[in-house]
Amino acid sequence: GGVTDGIAFAPGATATYTVTGTDANGCINTDDITVTVNPLPAVDAGVDFAVCDGDLATLTGTGAGVGGVYVWDGGITDGVAFTPAATATYTVTGTDDNGCVNTDDITVTVNLLPVIDAGVDQEICEGVEVTLTGTGAGAGTYDWTDGVTDGVAFAPGTTTVYTVTGTDDNGCANTDDVTVIVNPAPPID
Repeated sequence: GGVTDGIAFAPGATATYTVTGTDANGCINTDDITVTVNPLPAVDAGVDFAVCDGDLATLTGTGAGVGGVYVWDGGITDGVAFTPAATATYTVTGTDDNGCVNTDDITVTVNLLPVIDAGVDQEICEGVEVTLTGTGAGAGTYDWTDGVTDGVAFAPGTTTVYTVTGTDDNGCANTDDVTVIVNPAPPID
């Protein structure tokens, strides 16, 4: 098969090789050896995904079969949650029971949290309506504490700190507070 004794080569498939040996007397004999070529494991790092800044991500490799070993770059442990600091591509190296190795990549996108603004603190008189409107999450949603509806006027009964949670189109959320000071109406006689 064109193999040279003692020289490395890469067999393309499982094959049996025959060596013919000739000694100093010119006597000849042969022997066979079978080299089994195992296919590389179909290692899969998974589908690219996104998380919000500060959220946990878990990377799990597959494809190296039962007993397969998966080693990730960047200090990541297979199947253990971690907090990615920024958008990055991670590579997993999978080794199967035959010692065959293959790799795959996955990109984890880290979306920044929206900068939510509940507006400036307000001071009103008792019985006067106020409208609270959150910004910073674009066309996302704004959920207020104490049953307040974003952009809808209401009359607070007492001085209260209201918190808005803004969630952007990526599903990332952040909060901000606003204080509404309610001054009591003067007693009129």
